[in-house]
Amino acid sequence: MTPHIAESAPINDPSFRDRCKAILDRDGALALPGFFTPEAVAAVREQGLGKLDQAYFCANQHNVYVTPANPSLPSDHPVNRQVVSSKGLIADDQIGEESPLKQLYNDEDFMAFIRHVVGEPEIHPYADPVSSVNLHFAKTGQELGWHFDNSSFAITLLIEKPEAGARFEYVRDLRNADAGEMNFEGVADLLDGRTKPDLMEIEPGTLVLFRGRNSIHRVSPNEGQTTRMIAVLAYNTKLGVRLSENSMRTFYGRVV
Repeated sequence: MTPHIAESAPINDPSFRDRCKAILDRDGALALPGFFTPEAVAAVREQGLGKLDQAYFCANQHNVYVTPANPSLPSDHPVNRQVVSSKGLIADDQIGEESPLKQLYNDEDFMAFIRHVVGEPEIHPYADPVSSVNLHFAKTGQELGWHFDNSSFAITLLIEKPEAGARFEYVRDLRNADAGEMNFEGVADLLDGRTKPDLMEIEPGTLVLFRGRNSIHRVSPNEGQTTRMIAVLAYNTKLGVRLSENSMRTFYGRVV
């Protein structure tokens, strides 16, 4: 039995795996409520709160493509329009090996489940000591601005939900990065409020797999007093990938 996974998520069952893959392929998102047991959620919440004073908090401005601005384009062009991402995080090397998050992340059955659902023959941890398992915190007013991911898929586990706000919003397939189609007009419509995003309601214990490379998404500002806490489980499809020193300095406040 894979540690800390509820019986309602039989990840070794081929039919369950196939259903999950079909949903992800169809919708670009898969949410599995109650995936993480209440006991595991409570343990991670306690561990996270115990290390909240060690989290690195920062606020960054970026465009939705997470690329440099282009001074040759108008200031209101999507490439030059800035959004804000503000959060705190605890890195992999700050999370003990006894944590349910680490035990889940390193479990062979869980990794086999992820490989099947995302359709990748291999997945590997990061080669650096900070990037594989992270806990993200969003205090009152903090948010994750609109953006596209660089990676083909993302895995999250919600641990603590605030009283209001902190909604996961997205628009599926708003660009085609592989074809070089950035869809500036569609992005502008979203930023100007002419496009209404989809909303994913997530409760603590929910595992989410999301394809964010072409689907723009954000987490709206936390409007409650409770700090939002979410775990991010990051794998690579190639062995030996590590974060650059610049990215470490930007997101973790240190280079290791």
